[in-house]
Amino acid sequence: MKSLAILGSTGSVGRNVVSVANQFPERFAVVALAGGKNIALLAEQIRLCNPAMVSVIDAHHADLLANMVKNQWHGAIVHGTDGYCTVARLLEAELVVSAMVGAAGLLPTIAAIEAGKDVGLANKETLVVAGKLVMDLVAAHKVRLLPIDSEHSAIFQVLEGGRDDIAALVLTASGGPFLRKPLHEFGEITRAEALSHPTWEMGKKITIDSATMMNKGLEVIEAHWLFGIKPTAIRVLVHPQSIVHSLVEYVDGSVLAQLGVADMKIPIAYALSYPHRLDLGLAPLNLPHCANLEFIEPDVRRFPALRLAYEALARGGVSPAVLNAANEVAVDAFLHDRIGFTRIIEVVETVVARVDEGDENDISSLLDADAAARRMAAGLV
Repeated sequence: MKSLAILGSTGSVGRNVVSVANQFPERFAVVALAGGKNIALLAEQIRLCNPAMVSVIDAHHADLLANMVKNQWHGAIVHGTDGYCTVARLLEAELVVSAMVGAAGLLPTIAAIEAGKDVGLANKETLVVAGKLVMDLVAAHKVRLLPIDSEHSAIFQVLEGGRDDIAALVLTASGGPFLRKPLHEFGEITRAEALSHPTWEMGKKITIDSATMMNKGLEVIEAHWLFGIKPTAIRVLVHPQSIVHSLVEYVDGSVLAQLGVADMKIPIAYALSYPHRLDLGLAPLNLPHCANLEFIEPDVRRFPALRLAYEALARGGVSPAVLNAANEVAVDAFLHDRIGFTRIIEVVETVVARVDEGDENDISSLLDADAAARRMAAGLV
């Protein structure tokens, strides 16, 4: 029996983690949950999982949740960043799933690592913002960082056979809803159109990131830190069918890939049960129906976010943290109809060009850069 603490349990990934855990009650026990403002769903998860501790975004939502579950559950309710970190450090938890959205997941993930917990990482921003610092902590505390993103899980699975003689990593991208939309129509893209992803069911923020391909840019940065591969050896290919989740090229010309149906339960289950695999009851991949697989070089005119991510990674320092912070603010503005779709990347590019001071080895410096980027981005939207 493995005990789990789930950060971001009410989000898209978090809900799938709860589902997998409850599909295998003989293998997993959920001992702690952390959500945001969706306390109705969190109350349902409390009744389903009976955790020892739950965290929410603030004291107000903690009070609301307490009233919803009174006389039904008697665990502890904490709140805010301190509450999330308390959940991450919970003594009973063996594996902490980091599935919070955005840079908010950074400090709780660090708390888990420093407490000696293995981490199932779905929060790519943790490595985008503080990759070097986090990987140094992983090494110092001798914990495992198990990727949950489908692309990074694919690479992780391929590399189980050995990491020698790698020539390149290739991350695949669906291309989102605008892969073939004429560029001159991008200025007219609506919120509803951007939220209509052709392949994956995800939260709103990551769906917009997929539409701009910023999500893939952040994954390039994450892959650099997770696998220790230089940025120039990490490539992106657009693969609209979302069957091949990533590939690894070796120096002898061999290419190994991981294929599977587009269901996040697969990488989640592998991270939870590693090094074992679970029968999730999913229909197997029907290879005869996958005869026409496309792989396309990404058009950086259509997806300039990908270029910005590579540039931020090459500059290093606080640039990836600034990139992420500005993007979070700009995407939120788009989702609230304050800016247009193309303005998202314009804001990010402006902020990244102006905020560049800080030390990537110091968490306070990284958080200061994050805050400065958010203030500047807020002034541009």
